[in-house]
Formats: sequence, structure tokens, C-alpha cells
Amino acid sequence: DTTNSATIKWRAYFTDPNLIAIIDTALLNNQELNIMLQEIEMSKNEIMARKGEYLPFVNLGIGAGAVKAGKYSWDGFSEEDLKQNPDKGPKYIGEFFSAASFSWELDVWNKLRNAKKSAVLNYLSTTEGKNFMVTNIIAEIADSYYELMALDNLLAIVQQNIELQTSALQVVKLQKDAAKVTQLAVNRFDAQLLNTKNLQYDIQQKIIETENRINFLAGRFPQHIARNSAGFNTLQLDMIHEGIPSQLLVNRPDLRRAELELSAAKIDVQVAKANFYPSFRLIAGLGLEAFNPAYLVKPESILYNLAGDMVAPLINKNAIKSTYFNANLKQIQAVYNYEQSILNAHIEVVNQLSRINNFSKSYETKAKEVDILTQSITISNNLFKSARADYMEVLLTQREALESRMQQIEIKMKQMNAKVNLYKALGGGWN
Repeated sequence: DTTNSATIKWRAYFTDPNLIAIIDTALLNNQELNIMLQEIEMSKNEIMARKGEYLPFVNLGIGAGAVKAGKYSWDGFSEEDLKQNPDKGPKYIGEFFSAASFSWELDVWNKLRNAKKSAVLNYLSTTEGKNFMVTNIIAEIADSYYELMALDNLLAIVQQNIELQTSALQVVKLQKDAAKVTQLAVNRFDAQLLNTKNLQYDIQQKIIETENRINFLAGRFPQHIARNSAGFNTLQLDMIHEGIPSQLLVNRPDLRRAELELSAAKIDVQVAKANFYPSFRLIAGLGLEAFNPAYLVKPESILYNLAGDMVAPLINKNAIKSTYFNANLKQIQAVYNYEQSILNAHIEVVNQLSRINNFSKSYETKAKEVDILTQSITISNNLFKSARADYMEVLLTQREALESRMQQIEIKMKQMNAKVNLYKALGGGWN
């Protein structure tokens, strides 16, 4: 079936309004994402630079300078003659000019155009890198949000057990006063109550850290995360369609980025190869030059030049060779990176599908266990009150019920984690 959950917009996949609000904030304020956006702009400017290299260059120059020749040179001899007979020559001995120069490298081997194509592909790969980062940010926030809901439920379970065990402790104390049990029973119930109370502090610390992890991803300072954790246990896993493996190439931004990087590496080889060939250039200039600034406006001061040259590497091509060899090696690296990305993507999807399946079965089994142990608490308390059960049975039943309820929450958290990670593995969220 080619139906694929990756095509679902993240707002439709994650329907909790509090979670949507946090993700919206993160997509605006996340510093790492904003850094990536600046890299995209830099890649765009790189395209502009590469495009300019195969266009003509025109420069305008204006200059003035004094000239003092050596006394025993022809120019110096002329200066001495002018000093003795100032009416024979110009008033100024200097250099004044205004000129425009033109140069254009002929892109015979498409080296410059290929460099521009490579820059375009690198720009596109950077854009895909941004998309991949968006997917990761959304997934990490959703995962932490569900973890926060799970911690709230764990804390609620612990507090409920504190109330239950406090009540049980009072009953044991009354029975001890009636000489039905010893101080040992009171101490054991009291120790279990203290142990349960201690659990809540570790959970409270984890809640603070998880909230701040979400705040960091949202690019804001520590604050309370709005959420409704009451219905965590009833959260449903919607039907997820994994589609067909080839769709990963279209949906996953990291695979698209690896593919573009491979294409750019191939073009870089062509650019490096073109360095072995001759380069051709046209040079021209047009301007005015005179020894007196008053003569710059006269037609006789016009100067111009036009030339063409060819430059080819002849001896000592080591630098060009090393650039070419490295370009080939980088292309091979890009091939391996592309293959690794595909393999990693496929394995991620298979793993997450298996997690959803196994944790769903595990949750159903654990839910039955929780029901049985919850009933056992009432049964053991009643039997203990009627002296038909030992206090150790009550303690053991309470401990097992607490552990099973906490395990049930952890399994539900793993379920939601698998839901988030499968969406990420399929390549959803960035579009």
C-alpha cells in the first residue's frame, strides 16, 4: 500500500493544542534552526559569487601621481633640461589617468558554470538540512511533551499510593494498640510509606528538567509548560501507514540532502578536471592619460588596449592533481554517505514499526495486570482487617500494584515515543 503517514502535516498528526503551540514557538525561536537559516542565506550568496565568475568584469580607475626619474636616465636628463629651459616642456612632470578596464574569462570547458551548478546543489542540500532539522525539532518536542505527561501521571500515582499507605499505616497502628500486631508491622508499613514519599522528589526533578528541555527547544527561558495530562493513559495510536520503502527517498530530507551532496560532488570532479585544461581570457582597456590634468579632456590623451591570452599548466601540476584526486575521493565519500543514509532510514522505520506493535501488546498485558493487582489491594486490606492475611501480604500487594501502575505509564510513554519516531523515520513533519 503506497498510503504514507509522512504526507500528513504535523498539525494533523499531533492534535494536542498545547503541543502545537509549543512547536509553533520553536519553529520561530529555536536558535539552532535560525543558525541553519543563516547558512542557507550564505549558500544562496555563494551561488551569486559563482555566477559572477563567468560574467565579464569591468572596473573603473582614477589616479594621479608624481614622477621623479633618476638624474642619469633619459627621463632624468630630460628633467634637468626642462629645469634649465622651462618654456620648452610641460609645467608638470606626473601621471594622471582615468580609465575603464575589462576582463572576461571564456568558460570554454564549462568549469565556471559547473562551479555554479555545484553551488546551487549545495544550496539545495542546505535547505534539505534545514527541513531535516525541523523534523527533528518537532519530534524531540513531541517526545519530551509526552514524557512530561507520563511524569505527571507517575507523580499522581505515587501521591495516590502515599494516601493509601498512610491510611494503611493508621490501621496498623490501631491494631498494634489492640495488641493484634507488633511494632515490627508498624515499622514495615512506615518504612514503605517513607520509601514511596521519596519517589515523588525524583519525579518532580525530572518534570522540571523535561519542562526546561522543551523550553530550550522553543528558544525561551524556563517557564511552566501548559498541558493536560489526565487523559494520557487513554491516548490512542492512530493507524500509521508506512507506505513503500522507495518513498523514503522522497519524504526524508536527510536522504534528499545526501542525494544532492552526491550530485554536487560529481560536478566538483568535473570542475577539478577542467583545471588541467588551458584557460582563455580577453582583456581590454579604454581611458585618458596625460602628464598634465588639463590635457585629460583632449582627444589626444585617449588610450586603449585589447588583448587575449591563454594560460595552461605545464610543469608542477601537483596542486591541481591533489585537488582533482580529493574531488574524486569526496565523491566516493558522498556515495557511501548516501548508501548509509538509505540503510539507516530503512532500519529506523522497521525498528519503530516493531516498537509500536510490541509495546501495544505489552500495554494490553500490563493493563490486565494492573487491574488484578488493584483488586488485590482491596482484598488484602479486607483480609488483613479480619486477621485472615499477614501484614506482609498487604505490603507486598501494595508494592506490586505501585510498580505495575508505574510500568504501565512507562509502556504508554514508549508507545507514544514510537509514534513520534516512526513519523520522523518516515520523513514527516518538515513540509
